[in-house]
Amino acid sequence: MRSETIEAFLAQLGGRSPTPGAGATAALHAAHAATLVAMVGRYSNTAKYAAHADRITEIVVAADRLRERALQLSEADVDAFGAVGAAYQLPKDTVNQVAARTASIAAALVGAGRVPTQVIRVADEILSLAEELEPIGNRSVISDIAAAADAARAAASTARVNVEINLGGITDADIVAELVAAIADVDGLAMRADKVTAAIRDQLTR
Repeated sequence: MRSETIEAFLAQLGGRSPTPGAGATAALHAAHAATLVAMVGRYSNTAKYAAHADRITEIVVAADRLRERALQLSEADVDAFGAVGAAYQLPKDTVNQVAARTASIAAALVGAGRVPTQVIRVADEILSLAEELEPIGNRSVISDIAAAADAARAAASTARVNVEINLGGITDADIVAELVAAIADVDGLAMRADKVTAAIRDQLTR
């Protein structure tokens, strides 16, 4: 995916194909958020913001790492949903085949459900960086921190629905509980993102 043009990716996304889909898009939202945080950090590595130079450098390094992780998750989501599609294509002509197919589908859905929970964790980390950078970053690019916060929120909320759509096909109650717990604080994350954006908009409109 990472070697494709934006146009090619969007053509695939809009086509009649199970992958890439919203899960991959959620991870790309996270990658965008991380990249914006890193950009603001790099613009903040100036003498004017020297008092926070060490922490800003750490934020940039962390944001670059999270961007790479988000890209990996985007690719992992494509693989996971590909496995779901392959499981649904298994034969179901005999009782044994039906049982094997059902088990394969359930296992594939677990994988497809777990990838977006990792996207949510990445989005949370990115948002934490944005929250920390907001008061100490370069005021000339402060709106990009708001954009990063909004992208992190989009990543998490999109990832959540991709977890939820898989829950009905998972038969292991412990795994269901694991996935439900992993998405429990997405509303809280969204509220944090809104707070960052609101604070920045308040500064811009004074």
